[in-house]
Amino acid sequence: MSSSLSQAYFDHIYRASDDPWQFATSEYERSKYQATLAALPNERYANAFEIGCSIGVLSAMLAQRCDRLLSVDASELPLKQARERLAAFPQVTVRQMSIPGQFPDDQFDLILLSEVGYYLSLDDLRQAQHCMLDHLRPGGHLLLVHWTPFVPDYPLTGDQVHEAFLELTAPGQPLQSLLSQRNEQYRLDLLEKR
Repeated sequence: MSSSLSQAYFDHIYRASDDPWQFATSEYERSKYQATLAALPNERYANAFEIGCSIGVLSAMLAQRCDRLLSVDASELPLKQARERLAAFPQVTVRQMSIPGQFPDDQFDLILLSEVGYYLSLDDLRQAQHCMLDHLRPGGHLLLVHWTPFVPDYPLTGDQVHEAFLELTAPGQPLQSLLSQRNEQYRLDLLEKR
């Protein structure tokens, strides 16, 4: 079984490039960010948690709809850019945190897991799911957005990540599916805690 990708893996990538996935410049990313924000059914969220904020491009867009936003990344290296980009948003806190080993002790009405779930092993993803469910308020939203093409380095595919969460939408399970979209290169699922 594959292990989760380590902090060192991401540190290596960010030492080679300040924006290795072109979050700030890619038309693909810009379009995906628009779809991500459009999928959110609430105009405002009281307390949101973004897992995997990287350099904070999506965070800055999301911050405009949140009274409080905690944005985290496993690597400290991109967080300098994230803090600079988010300096105009006093309601945003940026922290280095490795999910699932670390998880904030708070209750959220929105948790965003975008482009990070496939970095986890299946066991770690299950542990992360448990943490998310424990810290998502009833009626709160869990938004998943992931690249779907296979990447040899990643322990899981985007589809495997989403299917693991969709298993929790069966009758008697804690989540319900509100929206499911598939693009040529990514998928998006919006879930709500029952």
